[in-house]
Amino acid sequence: MLDLAKKYDLNLKSAIVVETGGMKGHRTEMVRNELHGILTNRFNKSKIHSEYGMTELLTQAYSKGDGIFHTPPWMKILIRDTNDPLSLIETGKTGGINIIDLANIFSCSFIATQDLGKRYSDDSFEILGRFDSSDIRGCNLLVG
Repeated sequence: MLDLAKKYDLNLKSAIVVETGGMKGHRTEMVRNELHGILTNRFNKSKIHSEYGMTELLTQAYSKGDGIFHTPPWMKILIRDTNDPLSLIETGKTGGINIIDLANIFSCSFIATQDLGKRYSDDSFEILGRFDSSDIRGCNLLVG
């Protein structure tokens, strides 16, 4: 999407543009605000939506352009202490993101990610980055 934005000036004013995450090692990482700034400018948009999910999950969370993600009722986000992976921390504090996804019929996904974030009292959450030295992840890395 960034390559498209850099190559063309498109008027996508009536479209919803959704970005799905970082650069996955294909270029220098940038913060979401910087990426959204480029995309809003080049695509004639007031905001860019975001998707947060991973291959191991059947469910994704979405942001409507404010960087705050919302989940459906069957997906739960928990925030763990970065120094004690068995301890959850209180609402509004930064820590590692744990995900519970109940979308599968005969199984349940419990994932401790290397993403940093914070959860709010309405169960929305924000992604703030990744743990230092964490592996680059993404389904597009599987295509070779």
